[in-house]
Amino acid sequence: MHYDIVIVGGGAGGLELAARLGRKLGRRAGKERVLLIDRSSFHIWKPTLHEIAAGTLDAHQEGLSYSILGRSNHFSFMLGELDTFDPIAKRLTLKPILGENGRELAPERGVTFTWGVLAIGSGSNLFGTPGAEQAHLLERTEDAEAFHTRLLAAFMKASFSPEKIMSVAIVGGGATGVELSAELIEAHRELLGSLGGEQRFRLDIAVVEAAPRILGGLPEKISSQATVALERKGVRVHVGAKVLAVHADRLETSQGDIPADLIVWAAGVKAAPGNVGYGLETNRNNQFVVNDRLETSAPDVWALGDCAACPWPGEGAPEGRIVPARAQAAHQQASYLAKALVARMGQRRLDAPYVYKDFGSLVSLGENKGVGALMGGLGGPNFFVEGLVAKWAYISLHLDHHRAILGAPKTIVLALARLLQQRVAGRMKLH
Repeated sequence: MHYDIVIVGGGAGGLELAARLGRKLGRRAGKERVLLIDRSSFHIWKPTLHEIAAGTLDAHQEGLSYSILGRSNHFSFMLGELDTFDPIAKRLTLKPILGENGRELAPERGVTFTWGVLAIGSGSNLFGTPGAEQAHLLERTEDAEAFHTRLLAAFMKASFSPEKIMSVAIVGGGATGVELSAELIEAHRELLGSLGGEQRFRLDIAVVEAAPRILGGLPEKISSQATVALERKGVRVHVGAKVLAVHADRLETSQGDIPADLIVWAAGVKAAPGNVGYGLETNRNNQFVVNDRLETSAPDVWALGDCAACPWPGEGAPEGRIVPARAQAAHQQASYLAKALVARMGQRRLDAPYVYKDFGSLVSLGENKGVGALMGGLGGPNFFVEGLVAKWAYISLHLDHHRAILGAPKTIVLALARLLQQRVAGRMKLH
């Protein structure tokens, strides 16, 4: 099968790009001109995975079907995981799809393209830590759902145990680790509301960060506010604590052992090792090296999002600085690349390069709470927000992503429907 444009990866950037191009290009010769490939059948906005893991968001309510999105946005969708990628022959193959019993459901498939885009995201960086593979990762929806199942089992065990205590250790004080700890507090509170007095138990959460402070990539004021907010919720924040090893029941750190019934690894970002075998230039984190137009080392092949190492020049910026792995970066790159690809199809080249604009950062700290800095890096002072204002600003980012793939009218209806759903249902989803 041949398509004009093939996009591998249906994350925030890849899906938005497919939707924009599909609506712009439409059909030719009776079939869609744009193909989106992903290993999952439905889309979840990655910044919400910690909510699914905690059980404060239902994946089946949040998920959007790629096939349905394709029909409404005029792009084709193919389920599968990338196996080989040949940028010179402009051909890729997808691994066979296997059922639960190991039987082959779909054979290996080949696709050719005129223009290719890699948007395959990234995973966790375990930094070679002994035993780190025992910890839960939150890279995919399946990871979040698997953790949620373990969490419910641990909650149940703790509620009937003599000690009446359960402990969770989160490695990494970035946005995912901080937000997960806050959501776990919310989930525990909701669960206690439905339990009898004899079944109530205490939840101990420890956030372990090797750097001097949590949220190290954000302004120090946000880090301080988040630390205070978490400690008020009862979360123990360990900074300057390097994880030396992960054991089944504890973390071994430079500051001593931290016991834990459940361990989550939310530290570091690293692209898939398989990226180095696709015939494209990569960096030490396995990201595809791209120029300021998101072009890889091969002609007619682009990369965006977490899998791309895009230069981020600026006055006073360190040499070699790259665009950070954030949802807002993927959103901006998808918007730019949609224009660039339409121009390339018209035998033109977009005049302006891609320039990342940092619109600030927001961190959710549970229901009706948040901290953040808006308009950061735009030449003026940061505008700091917190509390309900920050929480609603955080939600608006999620809705803006939906607007890009669903359109404004459908996003408004979806937002209202979910608001009503939250009013009639508890936040804790006991599947």
